[in-house]
Amino acid sequence: MISLVSAGKVLWVAFVASWYLLRRPFDRRARRAKLTVDRRKGADTLRLAVSLTGLGVIPAIYVATGRPHSASYQPSPYLFILGIVTAITALVLFRLTHKALGQMWSVSLQLKQDHKLITTGVYKHLRHPMYTAFWLMALTQALLLPNYVAGLAGLAGFGFLFFSRIGPEEAMMEEAFGEEYLRYCGRTWRVLPYVY
Repeated sequence: MISLVSAGKVLWVAFVASWYLLRRPFDRRARRAKLTVDRRKGADTLRLAVSLTGLGVIPAIYVATGRPHSASYQPSPYLFILGIVTAITALVLFRLTHKALGQMWSVSLQLKQDHKLITTGVYKHLRHPMYTAFWLMALTQALLLPNYVAGLAGLAGFGFLFFSRIGPEEAMMEEAFGEEYLRYCGRTWRVLPYVY
């Protein structure tokens, strides 16, 4: 019988592969659109690298080698089941955000030619539901990988990206859409309804 540790590793790999496969067609389409604003270089490249390290590199090392061994702990079946629930929720939300954004989607701080402010679908109540999906992804990693370093690396890596990017991103949107964006901010939450 497969152990919870092995099952968690297999599910984490399947989860990351699903995440990538969901994003790929949108990424290919979005790359064809002309940009009017591109702030990917510099600080945003660093943010993305830190996030990728926490959500990809460190857990991949753990999945492949079990290292660091000293940071591992006994897995809980309850946390494992909760990890499956958060993984499914993250993937569904991730898909809905990409579908709502269409060609307006970008991996970085970019605006497309004829960029439109999306305020429907999952964006009706949340300004950044894709970030909500990423928080759920990081939480899934923590729940499926019973290792303090590998499990929590996603929360730390994505947390760095989120808290250092949210201000510049909202400033860019306000600059582009002015009062329309401010009104949108007034009636929505950032990532978690009724909390933040």
